[in-house]
Amino acid sequence: MTHNTPLSPRPLHHLADGRRRLMTVAQLRAHGVSAAETDEQCRPGGPWQRLLPNVVLLHPGPPTSEERLHAVLLYAARERTERPAAGATASVPVQPGREEAPAPAYAEAVITGLAALTLHGFSAAPPLPSLDAIDVLVPRLRRLRTTGCARIVRTTALPTAVWVTGVPAAPVARALADAVAELTDAGVVRRLLTEAVRGGHCEPAAVVRELNRARLLSRPHVVDAVDSLVAEGRALAEQRLYRMVREHGLPEPVWNVDLRLPGGPLLGGVDAFWPEHSVALELDTRAHRQQEDDAVWAEHVRKREHLERLGITVVHLTPRKLRDSTEHQATVVRTALMAAGDREPAAYVVVSPR
Repeated sequence: MTHNTPLSPRPLHHLADGRRRLMTVAQLRAHGVSAAETDEQCRPGGPWQRLLPNVVLLHPGPPTSEERLHAVLLYAARERTERPAAGATASVPVQPGREEAPAPAYAEAVITGLAALTLHGFSAAPPLPSLDAIDVLVPRLRRLRTTGCARIVRTTALPTAVWVTGVPAAPVARALADAVAELTDAGVVRRLLTEAVRGGHCEPAAVVRELNRARLLSRPHVVDAVDSLVAEGRALAEQRLYRMVREHGLPEPVWNVDLRLPGGPLLGGVDAFWPEHSVALELDTRAHRQQEDDAVWAEHVRKREHLERLGITVVHLTPRKLRDSTEHQATVVRTALMAAGDREPAAYVVVSPR
């Protein structure tokens, strides 16, 4: 035998078992399958097929939705032989508390957009088989192109992946922004954003931050959907607040009132007020553009400082605090109410419904 003698052909049926229905050309080569042999197996009518460049489906017939997802990841993931770009991370981070990254680990590739929302369980997102293209996030400097069912979405920084059924998916807020970037139907955008909040996937502020980062808030149909999103988020936060007062035995306040000095100007509105304790509560449900946030926050600070100069304690809560630490927030309110007896009497204010 000389160095030019070809190796004896290896049986290929073992590659197409239940666990290995997709492989890259490099992985096949590592299993002893030459490029010529791969071409032969992928001939028209053959047992294999090229699903994407350098990605081979090891059976005939259409791929399943799961196979399409993993094919896109195999196509977009950095092969071990590739050299990472300067400053790039060689792996996809895993969100704490989620699934551990399974093998194979898809370096520098994260499913996003509508496919990721479907993985997260969104009923308003289309089923995977109906998607012509699957969006996949890759670092900006990767030399990849959109092809077949893989649509490349470039980013300067990969988000922390959430592993769902063995697939690295972008967090909901990021997946929403990437999906909205491709959508023109205002109804679909509104349904997706509303489900994100109503389904408890994320807070409105997180969604709007991602939409703002993606420069999508200049689109009229997105702005309309954001208005609905903010209203939905506020309604849910108010429900949590009512439930916190009831379930934790807090005194019943007067809800959604305006405060003013007798014969004087309006001091501002609050979400709950305990007149006998001079304690007011405000929900921070801001979720608009940064410039608007700055103006709203400045006005909020002025109102809070004015009320506190009058001897009224202002408790500030966010929807996330109400959702994630209800008991602790109830303790904060109860402490403020109990401390009322140790304070100087507050100024008399007129309370009226908002």
